[in-house]
Amino acid sequence: MRLRITERRHAMIACVFFAICGLLLGSFLNVCIVRLPAGESVVRPRSHCRQCQQPIANRDNIPVLSWLLLRAKCRACGERIPWRYPAVELATCVLFTMCCLQFSPGWPAGCWALLCFLLLGLAVMDAETLLLPDWFTLPGLMAGVAFAALGRGNLAWPTALRAAGRSLLAAAVAAAALLLIAGVYWLARRRMGMGMGDVKLLAMLAAWLGLRQAALVLFLAVIAGALYGVKLILWHPREGSAGQLAVPFGTMLSLAGLYSIFLGERTLGWYLQFLR
Repeated sequence: MRLRITERRHAMIACVFFAICGLLLGSFLNVCIVRLPAGESVVRPRSHCRQCQQPIANRDNIPVLSWLLLRAKCRACGERIPWRYPAVELATCVLFTMCCLQFSPGWPAGCWALLCFLLLGLAVMDAETLLLPDWFTLPGLMAGVAFAALGRGNLAWPTALRAAGRSLLAAAVAAAALLLIAGVYWLARRRMGMGMGDVKLLAMLAAWLGLRQAALVLFLAVIAGALYGVKLILWHPREGSAGQLAVPFGTMLSLAGLYSIFLGERTLGWYLQFLR
């Protein structure tokens, strides 16, 4: 009984730790979301108001709480602070906590939390700017290969190398599949239907999740993208008929990837039972 109580206490402490890390890293993620698509450094200058350029004091840089206390306005100039800032911080906090609950606290949960951090940032960046910076996708791809080799308890080098090879192969196959789809679209419409950022993102997801779940991610993203496109056409019929509406497909891939982290294997198991 005492052992169970101790285990629950340790699990609770771990979840609180992950939640706090999520809030803090969510604040940093907001900096990345604003600066990386613009080609700016995420280190310098320090956090500042985008309107008046005044540095943000430490007391005004507390995740979520400062936004509430300031009533969503800059202390210096009164410019409104978008609701996206606390939303990203809270979402990162929730995702990190879910990783701690679903995966064993420690190295595995931390690795999956890193993937959630990257996917959430890419989802928001693509939704706002239609850009998927290499600073997120390429390191994320390498981290996925490293996690495949070392993050699943592979202690023997031959086993780790084979796992890394499978991860790289999955990334290459996923990228090739999406490039093929993009090539067919170009032949049919004589214009690009997606950017290389989408290809790198799907390769990153395949490196982490494997080909089966990458296929699920692509399927879910296509469905979500189609629904989003239909909504845009209904709201903007003239632009839609001219093919001028852009769909943030990277956002769809990222959200589908977040879904697959927690429910991908369960969804595949549910689907495959109908094929037996």
